[in-house]
Amino acid sequence: MHMMITRAASSLISLLSICVASAQPQFVPIDTLQPDRQHNRTAIAIAQVLTDYHYSRPVLNDALSQLVWQRYLDILDPNRYFFIQPDIRDFHRYRNQLDDSLAKGNLQPAYLIFKRYRTQVQKRIAYAEQLLATHAFDFSLPERFQFDRQDGPWPADTAALNEVWRKRIKNDLLVERLAAEQNDEPAEDLQEKLRKRYVAIQRRVLQLNAADVFERFINAFTLSIEPHTGYMSPRLSENFDIDMRLSLQGIGAVLRDDSEYTTIVSIVPGGPASKSNALRSGDRILGVAQGQQGVMQDVVGWRLQDVVDLIRGTKGSTVRLKVLPKQGIQGQPREIALVRDEIRLEDKAASSQILQGKAFAGKKIGVIDIPAFYRDFAAQTAGKADFRSTTRDVRQLLEQLKAADVDGIVVDLRGNGGGSLTEATELTGLFIRQGPVVQVKNSAGKIQLEKDTDPAQVYAGPLAVLVDRHSASASEIFAGAMQDYGRGLVLGEPTFGKGTVQTLIDLQRYLKNADQAGRLRLTMAQFFRVEGSSTQHRGVVPDIIFPVSERRDEQGERALDHALPWARVSSVLARPATASAALNQLRRRHTHRIAHDPGFTYLSAREELFTELAEASDVSLQAQQRRTEQTQREAEQLHIRNQLRAHRRLPALTDLQNPAEGPAADDADPEGIQRIMLDEAALILADAIHFKG
Repeated sequence: MHMMITRAASSLISLLSICVASAQPQFVPIDTLQPDRQHNRTAIAIAQVLTDYHYSRPVLNDALSQLVWQRYLDILDPNRYFFIQPDIRDFHRYRNQLDDSLAKGNLQPAYLIFKRYRTQVQKRIAYAEQLLATHAFDFSLPERFQFDRQDGPWPADTAALNEVWRKRIKNDLLVERLAAEQNDEPAEDLQEKLRKRYVAIQRRVLQLNAADVFERFINAFTLSIEPHTGYMSPRLSENFDIDMRLSLQGIGAVLRDDSEYTTIVSIVPGGPASKSNALRSGDRILGVAQGQQGVMQDVVGWRLQDVVDLIRGTKGSTVRLKVLPKQGIQGQPREIALVRDEIRLEDKAASSQILQGKAFAGKKIGVIDIPAFYRDFAAQTAGKADFRSTTRDVRQLLEQLKAADVDGIVVDLRGNGGGSLTEATELTGLFIRQGPVVQVKNSAGKIQLEKDTDPAQVYAGPLAVLVDRHSASASEIFAGAMQDYGRGLVLGEPTFGKGTVQTLIDLQRYLKNADQAGRLRLTMAQFFRVEGSSTQHRGVVPDIIFPVSERRDEQGERALDHALPWARVSSVLARPATASAALNQLRRRHTHRIAHDPGFTYLSAREELFTELAEASDVSLQAQQRRTEQTQREAEQLHIRNQLRAHRRLPALTDLQNPAEGPAADDADPEGIQRIMLDEAALILADAIHFKG
């Protein structure tokens, strides 16, 4: 089995694959929402697999049942828009029964809760339609809307819920009204647009069948144990298989269903989304249109799979997305056009460049950018001697950089979410003579040591490894090994902290005479560095941390519910690395240098703005105040952006939303934002070379 290690969590769909045609689902009669015999049998099989093989060896008891109960309600109604406190009191009878439901295959409680949810959705949408048709909203009143209600109480009764919905509808109208103003579009028929959006939410719920309910309930269970364990229905399994094939077409993004929104989880290196530099993790897709002239379809409230089916398409065709930026409800939507393309192996292959000149103290610093740990397993299996892999490509790049007589090398792993464990091990071997690379501990407590056995060391010169909050799994193994061996400086941000291994289990093997039963993505092992500490949860902490984020504890694995904790095993290093005597001197020079650096000033200011927006939980419903706040936020963003542009001797922008002032087609980063951290890493390495003499 080829072990692939990435930070991807369950319930995600990758927008890489070719279009899959699907008929428009019909409404499901409520009396058909019953678990069938196969669902019951599959539940029992899942309980067995979880308790026998999951790394944490969970116990099905009342404590876990209570977590599942809360998680299931959060999956159905995360923002408290449908259930009221009397509903929750009724559901309390199931609070300690859900562990038995799974173990015994008695799934009735999950279906009874879902039926109540479906009924409440229909009531709420009927109320929304009535309000849109009859209510006159006054946008001059000093009201506020709490849009983040996930940690708040359930509304006390129907009257309280009505008030929540009145403010929600008022806010949605205000968002659309301000967007129309900004885009010089007519603000007509906004009520009808919202009515269709709310009806779409109801339609999505009415289309959910018994299998969909089963999937949601099982994932409430798995996510209450650990965030990377999840159930994939037969249909989701089919999509996963498509995405693993070599000929992948689409925009190159991984999506998830986040309440009523389709949210971007990550961007695939080398894909159209990555090359556009226009999408970010956390952005939410509000609409999808085909071609340059197609009508934008509002997809808020749609099923994830239906949104995926809209975005997928043939190579060379255009899809337009209406996106709400990461800063959320206080931001303004923007439209992005992407040309679907095949995601080829070479698009995410390692590449190199050389940084030199007076800015780098006269040193020649080679840079190797590794977007992913890839290996063409299909070509290898077919017996092709020249199959592509990260290690093979980097070996060639190292030889080229050595031939160019570089003084040192920076390995750039920013945004690298992982890949092949084999590649992480073999890549490490290019920089050390030989030895252990990572320890893998399974659920039985047995530790397997992954080693580099090749005594050849391709590159023995000065080295730095640049990481960020998105560097995960295989990236963390490599960076941790370089740090443990004292082989190179690790620079940047603390990494993601994804130190677990997942495998896919076909549940049909546990069910005789059964149709497709789906798969279980199961966490079955944990990584430990050679010095003994886990990369799980804490990630790899750089030797020199770049001060671009103050919210390190709220990022990566540390922000996920029920993530496995950090742990430790015995060291397998004969001579553990000790901190360099020059490290404190390097830190002082770094701190002094970036104190007045326009690039780091920009990164810190941008992060501060995003943090302020992310921490907000309510907004004004007064139109003029909302306009003022929006203008002020855009002015702040424009100001810090233009400060950086002035330093780069670029003309000032007058409007962040004006595509005519955006990046040129042949340069997606004219302001050098991606170079800020890289240049500093090269300068630190140049300092280290100088101190070493």
